[in-house]
Amino acid sequence: MSNGPNGLSKYFIAGINYKKTDASVRGLFAINNVQYANILALASSVGLSEFFILSTCNRTEIYGFAESASQLTDILCTQTTGTKETFNNLCYVKQGLNAIQHLFEVGAGLESQILGDYEIIGQIKMAVKFAKENGFVGAFTERLVNSVLQSTKLIKNQTALSGGTVSVSFAAVQYIKRNITNISNKNILLLGVGKIGRNTCKNLVDYLNTKKITLINRTSDKAAEFANELGLKYAPIHELDAQVKASDIILVATNSTEPTILKSYLENSGNKLIIDLSIPCNVEAKAEELPNITLINVDELSKLKDETLQKREAEVPKAKAIIAEHKAEFIEWSNMRKNAPVIKAVKQKLHDMHQCRMFLSARNTTITTTHPNVAINQIAIQKVIKNMAVKMRQQHQPGCSYIEAINDFITTHKN
Repeated sequence: MSNGPNGLSKYFIAGINYKKTDASVRGLFAINNVQYANILALASSVGLSEFFILSTCNRTEIYGFAESASQLTDILCTQTTGTKETFNNLCYVKQGLNAIQHLFEVGAGLESQILGDYEIIGQIKMAVKFAKENGFVGAFTERLVNSVLQSTKLIKNQTALSGGTVSVSFAAVQYIKRNITNISNKNILLLGVGKIGRNTCKNLVDYLNTKKITLINRTSDKAAEFANELGLKYAPIHELDAQVKASDIILVATNSTEPTILKSYLENSGNKLIIDLSIPCNVEAKAEELPNITLINVDELSKLKDETLQKREAEVPKAKAIIAEHKAEFIEWSNMRKNAPVIKAVKQKLHDMHQCRMFLSARNTTITTTHPNVAINQIAIQKVIKNMAVKMRQQHQPGCSYIEAINDFITTHKN
């Protein structure tokens, strides 16, 4: 898909997030790595060449160049449980500058369910890396994402938007502290040691002052390695049923498309608090019907409010000012990139003129590679091209600049 002179108008983002959908609906459109790979495999056949998909507990979004947003949403929904019609009814679509602004705000945590949640930036990096490894990230996306990362880093360092320790993983720990007594005597099970699972586990250790935590992961080696790092226990996946029954608190942070914690595991097994950080939800919905089970998901965790979030709200204008600066720099780069073909054409024309017998005869000059004016002429061409680029950036008149550059070159020779 071209991102030439009119390319920015063909850059779209389409997605759903927590603002209009609950966790159960978002789960219908969550994209795991297998589904992502399938979409990338189909992309070329439908004319897509530059895009990436961001799928987190808060959102599923697709960013890229297309003739229309429907070209992106159609391919996304080939792999989702939810239908294309449902997605289109619930989704938001942004185009051009609005799409770029949205990515900057998502990266900064301004669009997160918990304001300033910094975990999103790692998720953006992973999403883009996956697309790049499969050949679907070009110069535009690479530059855009790098600009987002730079602005996010400044926001992190120069504002308190991500200050404190509020995130989805930390909110889970807050909920446990507020609702469970004698935590040190409770058996905790954490299922899933990906990015969210690891952050949650570290928060459990740091803020609950307990090590009665058992880790389970589909790949046991990862659970064993992380458990050894933190001095915790781990168990193989085939012991999941038994470990669930033995636990008082269960945290689920997996990316399975089907529930991993079943109602049958929880029947007649004592009172339990289960916190499901997964999208789609990885605890069977019927489990909530059991009188001994308290089931909490990411939407409920996001409702927790504290002083840290109030302080973050005050930092939003500072964050937006930083975004505006980086966005302007990116747009300037994008505009200059659009002008590159014209600049290249003018440069070639000036070189051709320099070699033209009629042009040289008019100046009583012969063509020779040893002529003392050759180096001077090359310098003159560079100077004219540089001036042209500056004027194009300031005046946005590529056609006029083309003619003006040739006149400048002729004038330079006359002088």
